Amino acid sequence: MELSGGVGGARLARGLDRLESVDLTIVVNVGDDEDIHGLHVAPDIDTVVYTLAGIEGPLGWGRAGDTFETNSEIGALGHDNNFQLGDRDLAMNILRTEALRNGTPLSAFTSNVTKQLGISAFVVPATDDKQRTMIETDTGEVLGFQEYFVLRQTRETVVAVTFEGSPDPAPGVLDVITQADLVFIAPSNPPLSIWPILAVARIRDAVHRHENVVAVSPLFGGKALKGPADRVMASLGLPAGNAGVLAAYDGLVNRLIVDISDAADITELDGEVSVSALDTRLSEADAAERFCEEVLAL
Repeated sequence: MELSGGVGGARLARGLDRLESVDLTIVVNVGDDEDIHGLHVAPDIDTVVYTLAGIEGPLGWGRAGDTFETNSEIGALGHDNNFQLGDRDLAMNILRTEALRNGTPLSAFTSNVTKQLGISAFVVPATDDKQRTMIETDTGEVLGFQEYFVLRQTRETVVAVTFEGSPDPAPGVLDVITQADLVFIAPSNPPLSIWPILAVARIRDAVHRHENVVAVSPLFGGKALKGPADRVMASLGLPAGNAGVLAAYDGLVNRLIVDISDAADITELDGEVSVSALDTRLSEADAAERFCEEVLAL
C-alpha cells in the first residue's frame, strides 16, 4: 500500500498498479482540499484517480484535453478565477460536492468513482473528516494550502506547517496498513503532502508499528525537480538533501530509496536505515513500473 500526495504519489501508484503481483491501496492526502466556487475540490485524490485512469493532464494534474471556458466566463463576470478548474474537471467536483452534501462520505464517493473509471486499485482518502493544511510564513501570515501553493505560487518562506481538525482515519485505512506486506511513502513533498496523512494520529501509529516501510525521496541531486519540497524542508529546519527526507519521517521508515544522482548519500545515511539508489524518475509509466519491480526485489 502507498501513502500518496499529488503527482509524485500518483506516478508511483501507476507503476505499482501495473504489477500483477500487487494488490494496491493508495491512502491519499486531503489536507489541501478546498472549497472553490462552492465546490469541494480534492486535488490530490483527483490527481491519483486521473493518473490511474490514464486521463491525467500533460503536467500530471488536471484532465487531459481539458478546456477552461467556464473558468474564463467566471473571470468575465468579475470574479476571481485564478484557481483554474477545467471544464471536464468540473464534472468530478460537481458530483463530489453533491454527494458530500447528501451525506455520502468522501471515501465512498471516491470508491464509486474509481469503479466507474475502471480502476482496480483501492483509492481512499486518509480521512473523511475535514482537515486543512495551514502554512505559516516568515511574515507572520497563516495561509490555507491553496492560497500558498496555487495563488501565491509558493513564493513565501514557510516557517511552520500545522493541520486544522482532529480527524479519524477513513474506514478500512488502518486495516490496510496493518495487513500490508509493504508500506510505500510516495516521492511527494514530505511536509506538505505526507505530513497531513501522518497528522491523523492513528495512521501515524499504524505506520510506526509496521515493520516494512519504504520512503521514496522526491529529491534529485538534493533538490526538487518541481515544487518547493527542498526549500520548505530547509526553512522548517530539516537537514539539507536526503538527510532532511529521512528526518521528516524520523522513526517511521526502514528503507529510503534515493535517486541515482544522490548515490553518494548512501555512505552518509546508511546505518540509520537501509538506503538504496535507483532511477526514481517516474514520469513515464514504463519507468515507474521498472522502478517498482526493482524496489520489490530488494
